Amino acid sequence: MTLLIREQQVVELLDIKTAISAVEEVLRDQALGKATNRPRQRVFGTASLLHVMAGGDSRLGVYGLKTYSTSKKGTRFLVLLFDSGSGDLLAMIEADKLGQMRTGAASGVATRYQAREDADTVGIIGTGWQSESQLMAVCAVRQIRQVAAYGRNPERRKSFSARMTGELGVEVRPAESAEEAVRGKSIVITCTTSREPVLHGSWIEPGAHLNVAGSNFLSKAEVDVETINRASIIAVDSIDQARMEAGDLLPAIERGVINWEAVTELGRIVAGQVKGRASHSDITLFKSVGIAIWDVATALRVYRLALEKGIGDHIELWPDKK
Repeated sequence: MTLLIREQQVVELLDIKTAISAVEEVLRDQALGKATNRPRQRVFGTASLLHVMAGGDSRLGVYGLKTYSTSKKGTRFLVLLFDSGSGDLLAMIEADKLGQMRTGAASGVATRYQAREDADTVGIIGTGWQSESQLMAVCAVRQIRQVAAYGRNPERRKSFSARMTGELGVEVRPAESAEEAVRGKSIVITCTTSREPVLHGSWIEPGAHLNVAGSNFLSKAEVDVETINRASIIAVDSIDQARMEAGDLLPAIERGVINWEAVTELGRIVAGQVKGRASHSDITLFKSVGIAIWDVATALRVYRLALEKGIGDHIELWPDKK
């Protein structure tokens, strides 16, 4: 029997610490050759776009895929989770919240391994829904005492700041500009839909860690070339997928500022194969495009919690022939 888990049930089951744990373990497995990721593929419709991404983890015994459509009506996410031994479809999971949490969780993992231990201030550019889990994750792995948040809409950044202050128990104040949000901060997050850089390298303090999480298209870049040039250690979630989607890195690579040999995968840092930072003054950067194995590992946690708590609807697909 397949378990159908609805969006609101995912909200009830999944917290940020669980998501961070799931993403961290699958990233380690990726570095050790136990997890396989397939880059996102896109199919263009007349007025919509279909996205499909697949992966699996042999140690966890699961594989699966996330598929979603984007159109003027919005975005619809679905994760299919399979037992990799039997091939049985374990779960169908509505995955909007799941996607939000696993994306934030990845930045939390990067912050855990790349930010200074004493990093305690955050500047975030972007005050949308995805920005919420970015802050949640960073606050879960560091003792944050203050956050400055900037978004283009003054009312949205005020409401975001008030909401996150209440949720995190950390002072989140609205900033009047992106530069004001970033100056002097030990952790910087970009999580926008901008096609042009919103973060400039001249604003960044020595020793800062950057989570660049907004774009997964080559045509979009949230950070400028100077930001990439100043970063001593640059990590991505998947080299293969970053080559296809990391628009933040492309201008620097095209200009010869860096090359792909200078970029590592976050999983290698998690597994201890590469250092996350070499010195207190290093600027470190994690460029996130979002990969399928995060969805698979997080979906497995949701599935196990749902079974434990008796949540979800059992449905029968492809009944065995008698």
